[in-house]
Amino acid sequence: MSSKIWLSKPHFNTTNLDFLKETFNSNWISTTGPNIDEFEKSIENILGNDLKVVALNSGTSAIHLALKLLNVGIGDEVICQTFTFCATVNPILYCGAIPIFIDSEKDTWNMCPVYLEKAIQNRLKVNKKPKAIIVVDSYGMPAKWDELLEISKKYNIPIIEDSAEALGAFYKNKMCGTFGKYSIFSFNGNKIITTSAGGVLICNNTKDKAKAIHLATQAKGIGHFQYNEIGYNYRMSNVLAALGLEQLKSLKEKIKQRRLNHIRYKSIMSSVGGVALKEEFDEKIVSNFWLNCIVVNNSKFSNIDFLNAFTENNIDVRTLWYPLHMQSYLKKYLFFGDRVAEVLFRKGLCLPSSSSLTEKDFLRIEKVFNLFK
Repeated sequence: MSSKIWLSKPHFNTTNLDFLKETFNSNWISTTGPNIDEFEKSIENILGNDLKVVALNSGTSAIHLALKLLNVGIGDEVICQTFTFCATVNPILYCGAIPIFIDSEKDTWNMCPVYLEKAIQNRLKVNKKPKAIIVVDSYGMPAKWDELLEISKKYNIPIIEDSAEALGAFYKNKMCGTFGKYSIFSFNGNKIITTSAGGVLICNNTKDKAKAIHLATQAKGIGHFQYNEIGYNYRMSNVLAALGLEQLKSLKEKIKQRRLNHIRYKSIMSSVGGVALKEEFDEKIVSNFWLNCIVVNNSKFSNIDFLNAFTENNIDVRTLWYPLHMQSYLKKYLFFGDRVAEVLFRKGLCLPSSSSLTEKDFLRIEKVFNLFK
């Protein structure tokens, strides 16, 4: 059987690992060291706008710390996009808070501004003003930020931007990861660049950055083992930061390749009826196309038929997100929407989108699609 084509695999240049070699030679292998500072500064330079970055062990940790910085606690309500990975909502539960789920809109598949405002108005009627809103730039596609920020400002509810998948994506020439009161990126193994495991929290000022680092390092106090609050072991290691610095060298090239993947898929889809490739719906949106996705609207076959055919050919594809409001442990929470996310799950599929895809890989992928012409 041919080698597996993965959905989104890590992509390294192993001929140049200077940062990693220096890290091991200097013995800086813990959660302190020069690479962490350099990695944070490098991302701050990419983002601009005097934003401050905190390197952490995961994007999930970053969301949790953002909630802590907003003083989200037991019984507070936090509005959350339903069409996303469980790592978006779980930190709400870590805080003892209550998630309220919002459906997708059809253009970007991200949080629907209409249902967001309906949810806020519903909660205000019972004197339960939400403490925060978590919006996701899902699959690297920017959300409808003008409308969402207008609602956030109107009701004075801060946004946490889960931009885990959207490094290098833009909305109106502004980079994803810069829209929230706090924002996050993930550098998990399947992201555009990876630190093996890792993420960052993006803050608007040095005070919040210092507080986040304090919480991420067990909230260490003055003196020996003296603590005044609960802290967490969330800091990125110096070794993983070195890996991140190596990856950042090729960030632009990796994004370029993902977008070229999308162009290739458009060519393939042009001859396959009843299958729609997820596109940028407006020229003001620039996706990084972390994952290319399709929706199947054909009476003769379904997304599962595609999934089975790709699996038989050792090609990794997956259904779209299973909406959070449908998950067994989350069904009890409020949901506002029109079931758009549910339709996406029933009809959608994620396609291989690694920045290392080859012409040979695409020929194998196209061969499977040709089975459905």
